[in-house]
Amino acid sequence: MKKSASDRVFDAVNITILGLVALLTFFPIYYVFVVSFTDPIEYMQKKFILFPQHWSLASYDYLLGTKTFLRSIGNSAYLAIVGTALSLIVTAALAYAVSRRRLPGRNMFSLLILLTILFSPGIIPNYLLIRDMNLINNMWSLILPALASGWNVILMRSFFSSIPTELEEAASIDGCNDITTFIRIILPLSLPSLAAFGLFYAVGYWNSYFSALIYLNDPQKWPIQVLLNNMLQNAQNSDLGQDAFVAAPPAETLKMAAVVVATLPILFVYPFLQKHFAKGSMVGSVKG
Repeated sequence: MKKSASDRVFDAVNITILGLVALLTFFPIYYVFVVSFTDPIEYMQKKFILFPQHWSLASYDYLLGTKTFLRSIGNSAYLAIVGTALSLIVTAALAYAVSRRRLPGRNMFSLLILLTILFSPGIIPNYLLIRDMNLINNMWSLILPALASGWNVILMRSFFSSIPTELEEAASIDGCNDITTFIRIILPLSLPSLAAFGLFYAVGYWNSYFSALIYLNDPQKWPIQVLLNNMLQNAQNSDLGQDAFVAAPPAETLKMAAVVVATLPILFVYPFLQKHFAKGSMVGSVKG
């Protein structure tokens, strides 16, 4: 169908606006990437660089040679791996339990889960609870309160409810109990939803910042986001230079390199989960 003049003008305006939005979105990412690879001497001479004449890995060599930065990356990796695994186990087990109609008190448990979405206790009650559990300065203070999201439980419950009960009946005839049925029958059918929610949890744990800032006073236990904030707040190179054996690059190139390194793990994980992500994101959205 031939487009009218007004349609072509409308398309041109849309393309122009979307192009500008895309450019404004992409430019900060490009600038961070370019500055992180800029030669320190060239950066000190020009300050604002769109395309460096001399590329350099000096900032990455310096960062990856410091114990402070590597320790923070390790802390974030520990949070993301352990926290995500435990969150998926708790979320899937809880969602499966409340999805079964034969569970006594099923409606009450569902209501309690819903209440966690509607009402939040706030920062101070959470802090007092963590303190009374002797979890201050403990990495578990970031994992235990975030083990299960009420919203994710409800979505996964809808997915489990859509699985035919005949499968469970067949498994029961073959001698499976509830736990065996859940592990050997239900979970293999739930890989798309597990992949989607696993990515949500992993990103959340990797980006842990505010809770870590409140509960972790020991810098050796800081995740990478808290260390990055410390670097961005200080004009100098923070404490990184104390354990480095080479001359420190400019603070700005170090910050940009740190941002790139802190972002890469999540970017690497996403392609492996992408094929499940779209399907898993639709869990519970359509009822047959």
